[in-house]
Amino acid sequence: MCFLQLLIILAFLFIKVLSAPEGHVVNRLPGQPAVTFKQYAGYITVNEKSDRALFYYFVEAETEPDLKPLVVWLNGGPGCSSFGVGALSENGPFYPKAGKLIRNSCSWNKEANMLYLESPAGVGFSYSNDPSYYMGANDSKTAVDNLLFLHGWFNKFPEYKTRELYLTGESYAGHYIPQLAELIVEENRKKKSFNLKGISIGNPLLDFITDLNARAEFLWSHGLVSDPTYNMMKTGCNYSRLLDEAFRGGVSSTCEHIYLTVSMEISKFIDKYDVTLESCLSSLLMQKSKMMIGVTRTATVKPDVCVQDEATSYLNMADVQKAFHARLVGNVKTWEACSDVLEYDDLNWEIPTIPLLGKLVKAGIRVLIYSGDQDSIIPLTGTRTLVNNLAASLQLNTTVPYRVWFQGKQVAGWVQVYGNTLSFATVRGAGHEVPFSQPERSLVLFKAFLQGQPPPSIMM
Repeated sequence: MCFLQLLIILAFLFIKVLSAPEGHVVNRLPGQPAVTFKQYAGYITVNEKSDRALFYYFVEAETEPDLKPLVVWLNGGPGCSSFGVGALSENGPFYPKAGKLIRNSCSWNKEANMLYLESPAGVGFSYSNDPSYYMGANDSKTAVDNLLFLHGWFNKFPEYKTRELYLTGESYAGHYIPQLAELIVEENRKKKSFNLKGISIGNPLLDFITDLNARAEFLWSHGLVSDPTYNMMKTGCNYSRLLDEAFRGGVSSTCEHIYLTVSMEISKFIDKYDVTLESCLSSLLMQKSKMMIGVTRTATVKPDVCVQDEATSYLNMADVQKAFHARLVGNVKTWEACSDVLEYDDLNWEIPTIPLLGKLVKAGIRVLIYSGDQDSIIPLTGTRTLVNNLAASLQLNTTVPYRVWFQGKQVAGWVQVYGNTLSFATVRGAGHEVPFSQPERSLVLFKAFLQGQPPPSIMM
């Protein structure tokens, strides 16, 4: 019996060794402190013909990785890096500082195995050797490639195939995640390929008109624009009209005048992604996109406002790229937080994804939508309205009335739950990138989400 048990243990260890993909193990990163968890990085080919491959960074949970779920993280843009922005600036295990890495005490791999996917091709280290792909990137192609990536990744990490799977992200991931989740649900109806349990999206773009038109009231209510300018934004040219005109070839003189006034009153020294955050004047645009037409961004538990500069510098070091098994392909000469080669189809912005959330709720997938309450780009007021309306259309009763939730002894935000599968939460004092601006509160909310519970209602 002892000999048989030994054989079983050896077989298990052998399977674990085999399942670690050759050439994807990250042994030690330049400037990295010692850690006990394993890291992997590399490419998954999603199209052999055009040699299109997506780059990922995977970090196992700090403790008991075999018992914890798999969580995919996607940043937005479209065109911004889930690796350099998400992992190295928000909720990954390290923050870069002066060419070295320091531990993030609020890393999400305390609760889950974290998989950061750079998508679509053209973002970060992901690439296509057929450059025509960059000119025609859109939501549909991105969703299909992301699904193909997951299949390819599970082939390299088969031990995770049956693990609970959660899709998480922020901003334009309000498109990426529901669209990918819909494909997963459709595939599971034919053959159970994924153990998808839930999705969670922060400050998401869900409905073009509602989300963008919430900006004017937010700016006015926070004292960032004057009464006359607010009235002009409501009557002369709202944000959705501004963006729609830009998509179709040019902004009218009326809109241009109004939003020059808006930008002047807000000033270039305020971060529109987090109106209370101090600014790093040299910082790169983290969620660069048409969202910012008419607005310019300047850019722990207290966040390092220049961390994106640090991440960009770190990822352009040759020894760092070698350690991550990463490379720059084609005309890309330097790693950038947001892609300079990707020409995403602008009209995709106008595709509402709130109906997809309804389909997911009906399919039994848990959905958490949360908002940092200091974000003027996709304000909480528009998002809360969309979630409330979705709950009403699905005839979901409120199971947890709108109430405060806590991180430690402080109110961390507000939460409301509808039925068993739909939740909305705010994160107090957070901006567009919640794990960056409020890392501790972000981790508390994330842990509760994985447990299928609302965040704490009492002081901890």
